[in-house]
Amino acid sequence: MSISAKDVKALRDQTGAGMMDCKKALTEANGDLTKAIENLRKKGQKISEKRADREANEGVVIAVTSGNRNNGIVVRLSCETDFVSKNDDFVAIAKKIADIALTNLPADLEALNALPYEGGLTIGEKTIEQTGVIGEKIELSKYEKIETATGTGQVLPYIHMGNRAGVIVALNQEGPDYVEPGKNVAMQVAAMKPIAIDKDGVDATVVEKEIEIGKEIARKEGKPEEMLERISTGKLNKFFKERTLLNQAYVKGSNKESVSDYLKSIHPDLTVTAFKHIALG
Repeated sequence: MSISAKDVKALRDQTGAGMMDCKKALTEANGDLTKAIENLRKKGQKISEKRADREANEGVVIAVTSGNRNNGIVVRLSCETDFVSKNDDFVAIAKKIADIALTNLPADLEALNALPYEGGLTIGEKTIEQTGVIGEKIELSKYEKIETATGTGQVLPYIHMGNRAGVIVALNQEGPDYVEPGKNVAMQVAAMKPIAIDKDGVDATVVEKEIEIGKEIARKEGKPEEMLERISTGKLNKFFKERTLLNQAYVKGSNKESVSDYLKSIHPDLTVTAFKHIALG
């Protein structure tokens, strides 16, 4: 049967598939738009199963916050190649997923994938459909959120290196005076990749491991056994300074200024209450 250009465009508008793929799907469905969409989804499912073991290290990371800056989310839509990650349609899908996440603030990645996207599809089904459209592994691989109550602080976003990393940072102070400091700290997180806000947030197993590493290094250097504890404590303090946000050297300041010092220069009580960081790779 003859497939009209109008029908092809309608299918393309709903799915984002290429013109030839849309025409083929409509032909196989005898012009039935609903069945054609189903065919594209089935194609995506088959490709998804075949490429399940592929690495999807490229993609897009989006960080956004609500208008009142009480809430923020970060999502990562992954793909196999940077060619796909730079495609405008792919980026648009990632941004739409981020908006849905921000509106609904689901509990976890599984709950986010189950939310409605459009055209009767969930987010999870949309990514499967796009696997069929694009021909490589597409998945919503990461999702993080921060929620704050009115009067308890605000969340600021930062997107790094053309959507290759995204950060949200929560401060304990609200108002426009703290927007720039919040974004500066979010940039710090993207650049320096801290593992916790301060030493109290570092997992006990990590601390134990660093102590043992410090002792072993000192032991191999020939230091006496009675000095190992003190030496490992010094190395642990250096670890905290390098890997915890508030203790890190502030990258936009002087070498002697920590992130905590920078925040206190803005307001004596200003500090970070939470942060989330998602990157490609």
